[in-house]
Amino acid sequence: MISLSSPITNMEFTFTELERDLASLNFKLADNWDYEHGYFDYKLADEVGYQFLRLPFEVVSGSLDTPTDYATVRMKEPFLLSHKYNPGLDDNVREGNIRAIFDQFSEPVDKDASFPEEKISAGREQLAEVEQLLMAKRRE
Repeated sequence: MISLSSPITNMEFTFTELERDLASLNFKLADNWDYEHGYFDYKLADEVGYQFLRLPFEVVSGSLDTPTDYATVRMKEPFLLSHKYNPGLDDNVREGNIRAIFDQFSEPVDKDASFPEEKISAGREQLAEVEQLLMAKRRE
């Protein structure tokens, strides 16, 4: 993991507007969000695993799971993240058939794998686009 200093850290946004704005730059809400925090991910590459620019946030008011509840989120420090996976299916599942339907893919070999040097600048460039977009929104 490589932390990236950014002026968007600690800025607050309504979740629905932030999600819409970041979607325009091909960010996706990561599946591991909960009621208190979450991440927007931009996949930089998928060489020997996956490399992401990750924009973490915490919920400061409202709720993410209620579309009519205009949640406010505070951005945390962005970072670059690399996950290295085993190819193929998970051969260590010891659950029943129902659970296996949902849990069939391999766990990461390394959840915090080294980040390819050549992708760091691409991550910084993508973050600069995010900063430009969100800082302009703050001036409106």
